[in-house]
Amino acid sequence: MLASVGSLGQATVRFERCDDVPNGGVICALPALLAVGLLRHVHQCFTWPKGYYPMETIFLSLAYLALGRVRCLEALRYQPPGEWGRLLGLDRIPEVRTMREKIALLCHQPEPSVQWSSQLAQDWMKGAGEHAGFYYVDGHVRVYHGTAANRPKAYVAREQLCLRATLDYWVNAMDGQPFFVLTQQLNQRLVQTLTEQIVPRLKTEAPHQPTPEQLAANPRWHRFVIIFDREGYSPELFRQLQQERIAVISYAKRCKSTEDWPADEFEQKTVTLINGQSVTLWMAERGVRLSNDHWVREVRHRDERGYQTAILSTDHMHAMEKVAAALLARWCQENFFRYMIEHYSLDRLVQYGAEPLPETSIVVNPARRALENDIRRHRTQLTRQRAVLAAGRFPSESSAQQIADFEKNQGQRLQSIEDHQQRIVELKAQRSTVPRHIPMKDLPPAQRFTKLRSTSKHFIDTIKMIAYRAETALLGIVRLKLSRSDDARSWIRQVLQGSVNLIPNPTEKTLTVQLHPLSNPVHNEALRELCTHLTDTETVYPNTDLRLIFTFLGPT
Repeated sequence: MLASVGSLGQATVRFERCDDVPNGGVICALPALLAVGLLRHVHQCFTWPKGYYPMETIFLSLAYLALGRVRCLEALRYQPPGEWGRLLGLDRIPEVRTMREKIALLCHQPEPSVQWSSQLAQDWMKGAGEHAGFYYVDGHVRVYHGTAANRPKAYVAREQLCLRATLDYWVNAMDGQPFFVLTQQLNQRLVQTLTEQIVPRLKTEAPHQPTPEQLAANPRWHRFVIIFDREGYSPELFRQLQQERIAVISYAKRCKSTEDWPADEFEQKTVTLINGQSVTLWMAERGVRLSNDHWVREVRHRDERGYQTAILSTDHMHAMEKVAAALLARWCQENFFRYMIEHYSLDRLVQYGAEPLPETSIVVNPARRALENDIRRHRTQLTRQRAVLAAGRFPSESSAQQIADFEKNQGQRLQSIEDHQQRIVELKAQRSTVPRHIPMKDLPPAQRFTKLRSTSKHFIDTIKMIAYRAETALLGIVRLKLSRSDDARSWIRQVLQGSVNLIPNPTEKTLTVQLHPLSNPVHNEALRELCTHLTDTETVYPNTDLRLIFTFLGPT
């Protein structure tokens, strides 16, 4: 009642004794969530009015729901609100409408959310450890099936189709953990996004960069290394980034005419992968000149079949083993996308509706695209007519009528070929007068693109990044205890979705979390190890003075 009239600052977080709380295992991630920054900088970036729910409760609720695999806010309708509320120290978790209102309140302006995620990204980059200075960039296409927004099409590799979509570019660490994400409303290409947005941001926020004096003293030194796939291949980009003292590592674009290097040029090298495993690879290195006369390193790996994988790099500081290991670790980012799509609903819409794009936005000219489609269609028909003409055979020992019909058909095909050739020449001349790109304002109103509402998307993406990082941190504690490292993610999901007992002790200021046994002894041993480490963190539950103690109820 006090909250409804604006006389309550916030509800008191108070825990009571309860057993078998479903999905209570998510509270095991609380020390990791706080360590990776869930509640860090929130009071500096966001404002919060008086009300029933404390601001920390909203952040914890969203993180718990993500870790509990509640795929969207609408799915919260089918969750027991009282059981989730016990994990928050309240009578219930906010319902869907209330949760949306709270998110809208936090994201009424984009600046607070952007500032919060930017500060977290800088903290994460500072704590990257031995792999600091390597940044992986890749795009992820989020397909849009709705009707509210008019979205441009993008190629979706996982479906091998061009569909209406929004393109996100993610920047990750070498082990796949995310730093930040940028959304491109008009699906700009990777080269353009790198030069206009990602590189300027990394130059400002990336830690441990050498000083100008150090760069001047050592011409081989670089600020940091950017790794991407063949989509970012551009000799001009390589030259521009090297002039800015930024190294790149990418695959080389090889064509059928590219010659393989001699087998005796390769030698065995020991390469240490991101997971610590050491492998022996046949490798060789040369200096190559690109089409713009820019020299780079080319490192090749030759597999058992004799196939050679070419890697281009402007990193002149590290040995070729490190260059190869850095590019091989790019699959950690691919695995991150796959895992986030499957378990964190990365592609789900957070907010519905559309917003107009600026009229000055540059888009592909649909008139030129129509001309290019016509040219492509006539070329296809021309190729078919030539094939039919070449396949025609003069009828031997046939009547005069059959010979005349054959000559007539061949003549018609020749005329059709000439017509297609002439039409292609005319279309090319017409295409040369049509600009490739035009401002949005020059398009008819029905063809103008709109963007999806994104005020809440960036905020929710940051919550999901925190949840993924917290989950990964828990795995790092017990990875050595699991006999099969491939089962680590499934094990942590089993822990997070398990039931717990909550036993508060106000006298000793503790909150004991009792975890139930799992499916087999190996998993139980790992869970026991996890409980010991989590208790040693001496984490205090937010907005309380209760220190968390984690215990395992299984046999000793």
